[in-house]
Amino acid sequence: MIRSRYLLWLSCFALLLCAIPARAHVGSPDVYAEGEAGPYKLSVVVRPPMVIPGVAEIEVRSSTPGIDKITITPMLLTGEASKHPPVPDTMTKPSGDAQFFTGHLWIMAAGSWQVRFVANGSQGQGVLSIPVPATAMGTQKMQTGMGLMLAILGLILVLGMVGIIGAAAREAQVPSGQVVSSKNRKRAYVAMTVTLAVLVIVVVFGGQWWNAEATSYSSRIYKPLQMDATLQPDNVVDLKMSDPGWMHNRKLDDFVLDHNHLMHLYAIRWPAMDVVFHLHPDQTGTGEFRLALPIMPAGTYKLFADVVHANGFPETMVTSLELPLIRGHVLSGDDAEGTATAIRPDGMGTENSTTYKLPDGYSMVWKRPAKLTAKAPEDFTFTLLDQQGNPPKDMGLYMGMVGHAAFVKTDGTVFAHIHPSGTVAMAALMMAQSENAGSNSMSTMDMKSMPGMDMSGSSAISDTVSFPYGFPTPGSYRIFVQMKHGNVVETATFDAQVRS
Repeated sequence: MIRSRYLLWLSCFALLLCAIPARAHVGSPDVYAEGEAGPYKLSVVVRPPMVIPGVAEIEVRSSTPGIDKITITPMLLTGEASKHPPVPDTMTKPSGDAQFFTGHLWIMAAGSWQVRFVANGSQGQGVLSIPVPATAMGTQKMQTGMGLMLAILGLILVLGMVGIIGAAAREAQVPSGQVVSSKNRKRAYVAMTVTLAVLVIVVVFGGQWWNAEATSYSSRIYKPLQMDATLQPDNVVDLKMSDPGWMHNRKLDDFVLDHNHLMHLYAIRWPAMDVVFHLHPDQTGTGEFRLALPIMPAGTYKLFADVVHANGFPETMVTSLELPLIRGHVLSGDDAEGTATAIRPDGMGTENSTTYKLPDGYSMVWKRPAKLTAKAPEDFTFTLLDQQGNPPKDMGLYMGMVGHAAFVKTDGTVFAHIHPSGTVAMAALMMAQSENAGSNSMSTMDMKSMPGMDMSGSSAISDTVSFPYGFPTPGSYRIFVQMKHGNVVETATFDAQVRS
């Protein structure tokens, strides 16, 4: 019986290992970020756990030499628990590379977390916190091979237990060398029958127990907010959210500003991906946003809407909308659009060059890596040039940053809105960093210290921007990059083939 229970626990554990993590970015679970821990510039990768509770894998590369030790601490991003961190873990150096560290952390509950990094070295101590949304999104069926193996092992255990009980009832009280009586044989048959019945009952009730546990676990699986889009008169789109149920305290009216907007909406004409709009609807009620559409060509648009809750938890909603030719208003403010060559019918991109020619004669250049591999962190670096191939003299910040980018897989399974600081939502990053201002002895942690962020009004804005990211899966991707000069937001398009 004990072995049978052990087998059931082993089956449950195997199923849990197949769970899929959920994140705000569609299909892009890992967190990539860059920031300054005091005098040390760190590139961070957090691979959240497959299930909750679970263990997150963390990698840090320092571009600043001299770090002796980095400690990491998991904390909730907001609330009273964020003020009482547990004992930190020390990261290790797995190789001879003195600037590369790895570590592991337990994430004990679903929600909006942060990982606090404390770096100590020759230049003193610095602190950096990276927000990590932690959830489990689902489970997968057990692999056929593993299921068959466990079934065979379970059958062997049952038959072995029946045989052991039968032998004990038949021969335990028979002196050595004597023949087993018919009475003992009958007693052995009865004992074996009873044992088999008990084990069958244990397996049946164990299966029911597992189904109950699976049902309970499914209630804690992340269910993203749903969004329906409808075209209203006067070229107005109505976006209505609904909560399918996940956490009991999730709200539809607690969104916070992220780059001065409550929602960032990417509208991409699908499946050609030849037209993209970066728009910003206004909230008109609980769970409802509205947007007066600009001039838009007809077609089916896939909509990706980013919001951030008050606790720092980001979410991305996905829906589709069929539009006729929209004779709307001219784009203004932070709203922007871009066009590109259509994706081929086989789902492969066509913009494979490193230079994208923009309609006004400007160009954007991608410092393309020699090869792109899934799960490998990269700095995606782009430079904006004017008609003469020189850095524009009127470079501006686009919503407070040097640039924005969207990485979209051509089959629609991946969407990630990226900033120079990484994949984390800027609103959540500011929440995490605000607690560190008093902890950094070497620098002040504010928006000015974040990669690509400049709120000083300085005219010396770079014409080059880098985005830390790693493609989650192999395949064909389209990258939309936006930078600003003067009052013009330029949108360039690049395609990438990612290897496994």
